[in-house]
Amino acid sequence: MLIQVKYIISILILIGGINIVFAADPVQILQSLEDTLNAPQDREAHLTMQLVDKKGDVRTRELTILQKGQDKRLIRFLSPADVRGVGFLVLEDDLMYLYMPAFAKVRRIASHVKNETFMGTDFTYDDMAQNDYVGKYIPALSEETDQHYILELIPKPESEIDYSRMVMWVNKETMLPDTAEFYDRSGRLLKVMTQTDVKRIDGYLTPQHIEMENVQDKHKTIMHLNVVVHDQNVLDKHFTQRYLKRF
Repeated sequence: MLIQVKYIISILILIGGINIVFAADPVQILQSLEDTLNAPQDREAHLTMQLVDKKGDVRTRELTILQKGQDKRLIRFLSPADVRGVGFLVLEDDLMYLYMPAFAKVRRIASHVKNETFMGTDFTYDDMAQNDYVGKYIPALSEETDQHYILELIPKPESEIDYSRMVMWVNKETMLPDTAEFYDRSGRLLKVMTQTDVKRIDGYLTPQHIEMENVQDKHKTIMHLNVVVHDQNVLDKHFTQRYLKRF
């Protein structure tokens, strides 16, 4: 009987009488996205950041991001003068440290502060540190199109994330999120992130342009990638509190 069923299905497929679709695994999709984000051994990037308020006024900043693996990241502001030297260090186990030159002191970011805005941008501290989506979210595949997997991500209770959910459009070709929607605790749309102009640099797919818009506050943060290099064998000493104070 089993052989007959398999034979009938094969015939139906051949004559076009049935279309069998194998459902994609949302955890595997999210893991593939995470693997793409974390593919380089290390990365050093120089970016221009623009903060755009609801009146259209723009403030411009320059910064560098140094990353090693998934768990080590150092963000340093280069200009203007009021933020020059400010550093943000991310380590494994969600450890985060902020250095403010005016106080010449490194401050650890407490867990209840991680969801606050980072340096007046539309990103939170946790957004700037985030690369562990599989560990922090429960994904479900809500829709699939020719170009995208549309995932709905619910934070795991232990992750201490303020968003009630995220909706992410994962590009099938790049396995990177073209768009991500962030919803507040009441379920209202809070922010929309878009990534465009993806190029392969040193063999790694890299977005050149990232925008995060707070649709409730009518404020937007734009980041443009100027220069990026990969796999320089960055030393671990760069990701220490001592190095954080060096500029």
